Amino acid sequence: MAIQIGQKPSPTFQQPLELLSDCHRRIESFLRALILVAEQAQGGALNSQQREGLETALRYFREAAPKHTADEEESLFPRMRELDSASVSGALEKIKALEADHEMANRGHGFVEQLGQKWLKENSLSPDELAALTETLNKLQQTYVRHIEIEDKEIFPLAASVLDEKQLAEVGREMASRRGQAFVRDWKNLPPKP
Repeated sequence: MAIQIGQKPSPTFQQPLELLSDCHRRIESFLRALILVAEQAQGGALNSQQREGLETALRYFREAAPKHTADEEESLFPRMRELDSASVSGALEKIKALEADHEMANRGHGFVEQLGQKWLKENSLSPDELAALTETLNKLQQTYVRHIEIEDKEIFPLAASVLDEKQLAEVGREMASRRGQAFVRDWKNLPPKP
């Protein structure tokens, strides 16, 4: 991957909220890829580029996306719920709705996975299967547009304002652990030695 001068560096586990938001860009990108393959191939034979795009997007939603959901539901949201803060209390209903979105998305992605694997194996889908796939992908896209906007514009900024550095570091450490990676503190952000 080429590095561009002046390009903002990718977030790391030391910036868990930024990393969660960055994951949203991948969700949007891989969902667009699934929609594009369905629109282009129309349930028919997949060319090599479509096959690769379908395989890659399905793998992302099967393997990486559940970790993102766990990052929110097991690491971020519980820490927010523990706070005795009026601003967090006001956001709890939204967090509950976001968790319901996760359940719906999980079911949708399970259905997309099933049809996607059938398509890869048989190199075609029936018109009814294509219609069901397209409908499910469109529902997922509609859900994600609203869901991601709430998280990026409301929940993550709120978390940044109410969680302290230690709590955010714990979120980042758990995110790294879910991916089998080490949590390494950024030496530039460490407080000076006494």
